[in-house]
Amino acid sequence: MVAGAATVAYAHFYELNHFTVRSEKLPVLPEGAQDFSILHISDMHMIPGQQKKIRFMHSLAELEPDLVINTGDNLSHLQGLPSLLEALDPLLDIPGVFVPGSNCYYAPIMKNPARYLWKQSTADEGIDDARVKLPTEQMHEAFEERGWVGLINRFDVMNFEKLRLEFSGVDDPHIGYDEHPGFSPNAFSTDDTPSVRLGVCHAPYLRTLRRFVDDGAQAIFAGHTHGGQVCLPGGRALVSNCDLPPSRAKGVSLEDDVPVHVSAGLGTSRFAPVRLFCPPEAVLVTLTAGS
Repeated sequence: MVAGAATVAYAHFYELNHFTVRSEKLPVLPEGAQDFSILHISDMHMIPGQQKKIRFMHSLAELEPDLVINTGDNLSHLQGLPSLLEALDPLLDIPGVFVPGSNCYYAPIMKNPARYLWKQSTADEGIDDARVKLPTEQMHEAFEERGWVGLINRFDVMNFEKLRLEFSGVDDPHIGYDEHPGFSPNAFSTDDTPSVRLGVCHAPYLRTLRRFVDDGAQAIFAGHTHGGQVCLPGGRALVSNCDLPPSRAKGVSLEDDVPVHVSAGLGTSRFAPVRLFCPPEAVLVTLTAGS
């Protein structure tokens, strides 16, 4: 019992706020293209007063990424938006794209956090209209006013000095809001600038990943899983909170030879504030030229 109490205390008081930066490289750019850095953030689940998280988020601007990708679940409290915008303020000066998760629309509710150990999650059991709605529109407007681009069931193209990024993004598959737009049919034919196609979603359901692959994505970014949140030693996830195998709940895996990067995220539901062998993370992903 003492060991169990000590583990819970460690998971809540230490690891929950032991923010880390992980680095990955994806060799998906055309031969000869220069490296391009992406800061992937996800699952902030912001509530008022999270000063350690705010300070960590401010420090991420020092990484000087070329682009920020935010894969959703930004809020965990009805009053969390001011703290979220404070945390993101330096990053909103950097070009960025975003997609929402269910906790960008609806406040979390009390659930048994262990239910996923015996119940596979293939989707939420629908959204109850009685659930408290979050200030989604206000949040997205604040992002867009600072220049971030919403990829909510739409494609878009961003041109940088020596690279063109083509995006296809979907609303949250976990609550069935996703409608795949494909990629822009003209993006690759405009000039000789190196280009790459990126799929962006919140929850990495296999049907979503496969559709991105079928549409021509060359890399995919997702969040949602929290990396398993409560893991075995070594970070081995027991669950993914979707139909993605738990072994793929964090880091880079392949879907038909297309790299899929899943972030373990920066927060948790305010009703389950623990992490074990799975610290909160932001990820600096460097796109490099393939061999």
